[in-house]
Amino acid sequence: MTETLLAFVVAAVSGLVPVINIEVYLVGAVALTDDGALTAMAVAAGLGQTLGKLPYYYVGRGTISTPWLRRKAQTPGRWTERVARWRRRAEEQPVWGAGLVALSSFASVPPFVVVSVLAGVVRQSVVVFFLVTWVTRTARFLVVVFAPAWAMSFLPG
Repeated sequence: MTETLLAFVVAAVSGLVPVINIEVYLVGAVALTDDGALTAMAVAAGLGQTLGKLPYYYVGRGTISTPWLRRKAQTPGRWTERVARWRRRAEEQPVWGAGLVALSSFASVPPFVVVSVLAGVVRQSVVVFFLVTWVTRTARFLVVVFAPAWAMSFLPG
């Protein structure tokens, strides 16, 4: 139980502070815990990361204000045109927006911090953002915790 709570806390902090790497923490946990705890840790880490990314979403939405984004929004040019184009596409094709969040959340391409802000900018539903992020982050962390054991099963001996 303690390791699950700790995975949640580390994941939430790493969601807010991208230089803290939850994947490294989880791989370290693989050596110290049993398989049952790893599943719980991956789910808790998915939830922690999701909650850690919500402030970025709200920055994009304008609920949490940052001087840099405020300046960008008030300055006409490529940024405002690009955001308008992405917003139009996300409104016309909501599955496309959810798919971009899913791809970025699972594979980190494009970087998930950027996509989290963009999801807020284009006014994606917070429920869709939350659910897609939690499911795909959890899937990512399940791969992270179980891939080492799977790979070791191919080693001779």
